[in-house]
Amino acid sequence: MRYLQLVLIVLIFTFFNSQTEKQTENQVEKKQPNILWVVTEDISPMLSFYGDKTAKTPNLDALAKQSVVYDNAFAVVGVCGPSRSSIITGMYPTSIGTMHMRTGLDIQSWGKRKYKTETNRYDLEGKEIIQYSAVIPDYVKCFTEYLRKDGYFTTNNQKTDYQFAAPVTSWDENNPKAHWRNRPENTPFFSIFNFDVTHESKIWKHADKPLTVEPSSVPVPPYYQDTKIARTDIARVYSNIELLDTKVGKLVQQLKDDGLYDNTIIFFYSDHGGPLPRQKRELYESGLHVPFMVKGIDGKSGRSDQMISFVDLAPTVLSLANIEAPKHIQGKAFLGEHVTKKREVAYGTSDRFDEFTDRSRTVYFDDFVYIQNDYPDKIWYKDVGYRKQVLMMVELLELKEKGQLNTTQLKWFSDKPKEELYNRKTDPHNLYNLADNEDFLKQLKTGRNLLKTFRANHFEDRALQPEAEMVKTMWPNFEQPETASVNVEIKNGLATLTSKTKGASIAYIVSDKDNNQYDFNSPWQLYSEPISVEKGKTIYTIAERIGYKTSEIGMNKVE
Repeated sequence: MRYLQLVLIVLIFTFFNSQTEKQTENQVEKKQPNILWVVTEDISPMLSFYGDKTAKTPNLDALAKQSVVYDNAFAVVGVCGPSRSSIITGMYPTSIGTMHMRTGLDIQSWGKRKYKTETNRYDLEGKEIIQYSAVIPDYVKCFTEYLRKDGYFTTNNQKTDYQFAAPVTSWDENNPKAHWRNRPENTPFFSIFNFDVTHESKIWKHADKPLTVEPSSVPVPPYYQDTKIARTDIARVYSNIELLDTKVGKLVQQLKDDGLYDNTIIFFYSDHGGPLPRQKRELYESGLHVPFMVKGIDGKSGRSDQMISFVDLAPTVLSLANIEAPKHIQGKAFLGEHVTKKREVAYGTSDRFDEFTDRSRTVYFDDFVYIQNDYPDKIWYKDVGYRKQVLMMVELLELKEKGQLNTTQLKWFSDKPKEELYNRKTDPHNLYNLADNEDFLKQLKTGRNLLKTFRANHFEDRALQPEAEMVKTMWPNFEQPETASVNVEIKNGLATLTSKTKGASIAYIVSDKDNNQYDFNSPWQLYSEPISVEKGKTIYTIAERIGYKTSEIGMNKVE
């Protein structure tokens, strides 16, 4: 009898212990979900699940049905470089000196790490601006470092464009072949796939491809000329969206083929608004309002009117990974274990775009858009050479010279007022300025106060400097500072790595070989605590402070 009782007790204990282990495993699994970002470029919410059925997007539609679709998501800047700097750091570009488009050549993967001293770009004082990698505050990191430190395998395929060279400490893989499939077994991943098929440049680069959307069927915003050329370019944008849909479908299918779809949180968004004139580079909804959805692992779907800013993406991913965001991050987590107070307003900034310098700020609140223009003597339109490769832009300028544009189309070419106020519900194209309308004095004052607080609390002193002067503070005498090399101290089989450069991140490789060559695509490991090393091994080290030159590679043989 006692034997049977003992067997029963053992069985019960084993069962409950097994259940506890499964619960623990599930808890860990829930706290460390896989996270995939599907990122496209240069589109506004011009998709069927936002009410625009011009493009046929069955794959995105299917994903939307299993996602929460956000109706009020905004980029901070209406162009890629500054926008992506806000995404990777969780910081407003004006607060870290990354607000000017573009600083250097660090666009793809690890970037081009040589800079030209002569350019055709000038600041507000007329001083020439060299190419540079922005030196951001020493305490600011790419948020993916915190994921790596917590055990995530991080991949980026492939665009970076952060306004600084991507540190090797920020990604496990950062190249055209980067993929979650390359991770160690049973390791959670955070992966980004960037699709440029909808980029502004693809309007002219895809001119030889067949249009899959009929030009006669496209909506033409009232600020455009309704011509064959304009309709063709707009149809090209929608056709490119259909190409995007195919790519998204293939990527999601890979996730399903790997048996990972159910345990992967998927974000889909565009890096800023649309690619056409008066869209890209603007503070209006056409420039900042983006499509945005999140497929969770909790089965939730539907719509949300919650306001989201791109500075929120970094803390939200950390929150989903159950990592508390560092105090300096300016965004607010809207999902996960560390959700913060709900965002009520979204801010936007506008500074230099390529060869044209200006400065404006905006805030989206309730149903309104409020804009402050620091230089009202400058017209809204900026004659950026890059966008004049879009044929409808060339035609628009020709029609202007001929006096063939109507009042609405001419507004973009007139002087800016000091203040602008638009009702998003009644005026979705932001055409009718209410700043002088006494019926909206309350909203005008609200916008003023919000921007006053924003500009005071987000370290905008850097943004108010002429850019050439700001660069000189980052690069003394316009020479890029260099990160101090790594000091290696080995004691009792543990190696401690340090750099004298404040804010530097350290990466290392432990190898059997002593003739490795420095390669930015090498599998560098992020250093966060002393590492165990064996005799006979070689430790390779580098240190990187964002904006600085990478340190010399160090090589230490363990004796």
